Amino acid sequence: MDRIAAVERALRSAAPDLLLDVVTAALREQYDVQSVELRLADYGVTTLQVVAEVPLVEPVPIHDSPQGRAFGAQEPYVEPRVGDGPVTVHLPVTVRGDRMGVLTVTTSDDRTRADLREMQGVCEALGHEILVAERDTDLYLLARRATRLTLAAEMQWQLLPGRSVTRPEFSLGAHLEPAYAIFGDNFDWSVSAHHLTLTVTNGMGKGMEAALLTNLVVNALRNARRAGLDLPGQASLADQAVYAQYRGALHASVLLLRFDLATGEVEVVDAGSPRMWRLRGRGVESVAFDAQLPLGMFEETVYVSEHLRVEPGDRLLVSSDGVYESASAAGEHYGERALARSLSAHRFLPSAQVPLAVLRDLKEYRGGATPLDDDALVVCLDWYGRQASTGDTQA
Repeated sequence: MDRIAAVERALRSAAPDLLLDVVTAALREQYDVQSVELRLADYGVTTLQVVAEVPLVEPVPIHDSPQGRAFGAQEPYVEPRVGDGPVTVHLPVTVRGDRMGVLTVTTSDDRTRADLREMQGVCEALGHEILVAERDTDLYLLARRATRLTLAAEMQWQLLPGRSVTRPEFSLGAHLEPAYAIFGDNFDWSVSAHHLTLTVTNGMGKGMEAALLTNLVVNALRNARRAGLDLPGQASLADQAVYAQYRGALHASVLLLRFDLATGEVEVVDAGSPRMWRLRGRGVESVAFDAQLPLGMFEETVYVSEHLRVEPGDRLLVSSDGVYESASAAGEHYGERALARSLSAHRFLPSAQVPLAVLRDLKEYRGGATPLDDDALVVCLDWYGRQASTGDTQA
């Protein structure tokens, strides 16, 4: 543990663009490694991109590579050793459940389990410092892009809190497509000691128009939440902000959810098109709410909340209309039957991997090569409950 603490101190004092240099030097000194390579998942979560000022190394696919095996399993992966050659170890870089990438090290001999645990601790410290460093350098953001982002997509990704998060009470994962040209779809979450607030937004329009609208909505909702307003109050403030700006010409559909971490009680405001499905046991059902007006359609709309309860073991999936209204060649919407089949088929995947799996199924459902004609957003939440995770026996 002293070795990890030494690396953490070195990382905190390092220049933002030199974090990998510091980790490399520390691992060479403390663990006698020969080489170190850091790769970050691209925005589409299809490849792992090398972090370097001039990236000369080709990306590797997530779904067919040793690095991808560590990324997917979220466990260190030691490649089979060839003769007396070096030992190659791939270590996931993850912060609070947000899967960022993989650190690869080579050594001259096998590593003990204790060494692997310690090096995994170094990876976690590196991930934390990368999140802080991104305020001051573009190095890590540039490494994530396999191709150029549109300006609208750049704005949307900068709004997001992350791609996944894990707490004892729940785990949550989300993804957007087309990753490099997303328009108006967005998700946001905030966790306190007692609550998880989750919002899923579907902004009207295309391109920059949709991105600007969604930026206004997300920041208005954050402003209202941080001012201490309840869920209907958050919707009302955001509604007023959008109407004041666009006078009803543009509006945004939002589903707002507030989970009580101790009880599983969920407060809901349904202001538009994002919809929710629940997997409980082996059964999948659509969860319907009382639909209210989208934000910004009319002046001073009053919103009311309704309630449901989630149970330990429940999986919730929320999608935008670009998912459930997407049609097959035969004209059937994905949300009619295929989405439930996809959710059931992937019930053993962790929540962080479910959105991508559902979107891959959607692509096949549409005919493989057929491009999406709308943004597609999927959020997956696995609920464990505080009783199951902490031993709290109160209801």
